[in-house]
Amino acid sequence: MEILPFLVLPFVASLILTGIHAYLGVHVVERGVIFVDLALAQIAALGATIAILMGMDVHGGNAYWLSLIFTFIGALIFSFVRSATARVPLEAIIGITYAVASAAAILAMSKATGETEHLKDMLVGNILAVSRPEVIKTAILYGAIGTFHYIFRRKFLLISINPRRAQAEGISIRLWDFLFYASFGFVVTSSVAIAGVLLVFCYLIVPSVGAMLFADRIGPRLAIGWTMGTLVSALGVYLSVVLDLPTGATIVCTFGGVLVVMAIIHRFLFHKRQLREAEEQPELARKIG
Repeated sequence: MEILPFLVLPFVASLILTGIHAYLGVHVVERGVIFVDLALAQIAALGATIAILMGMDVHGGNAYWLSLIFTFIGALIFSFVRSATARVPLEAIIGITYAVASAAAILAMSKATGETEHLKDMLVGNILAVSRPEVIKTAILYGAIGTFHYIFRRKFLLISINPRRAQAEGISIRLWDFLFYASFGFVVTSSVAIAGVLLVFCYLIVPSVGAMLFADRIGPRLAIGWTMGTLVSALGVYLSVVLDLPTGATIVCTFGGVLVVMAIIHRFLFHKRQLREAEEQPELARKIG
């Protein structure tokens, strides 16, 4: 029981990450841009790396704003590519951006050999070390972004689910795409500083994918995603402390294990339903005949 007070802040931080990322994950999956989170997170990490190279404190305000500027540039590129032309798939641009940003971060870090530990933190994070001010600041920021998305939820959802209808209604796809990716950039920049690139990606994609196995509507998918994220976060943080493992990597692996279990359960239930329907169809045909 002595370990519980030590886990309170990391668990609260994971709940905050779950709340915003599970929602954004619904948009990302519907848009089919699964790796946009990785790309924006890596761009934010590149900004932090440049900040280190310039002698800034990686946890300071200047480094944060530099990372945010880099992320906004990425948001502008992604929003422009989707609306400008269909000849080049957006996912291809996202993949190229991720690869270039990763390589640029490695090149920049090679010039700051004394700071290589920060590159590891950017990848797997250290959520156990999160502080109370960081949790409060993140909660306020994500609350504001969540409120913004709630107010304009119809436009964001329509553009993600049915962009042709949105365009027919006169909604500016380019503008609202930029607003989506820019608000996404705020979230990613803050999340990477707390949890690292890999964990941020898992919080975004895995709860949404797990929810899609059992629900089609947005509401139930959000409920399942939030529940999954909460339970996995608690289990992952606990296992990392008990087994003395890196917290971010432990939560990522826990997400993977739970998703496999959910897929098996879905397969079992789906298979049983198929068998039941197959048994009912001959009986129905016999009665009709």
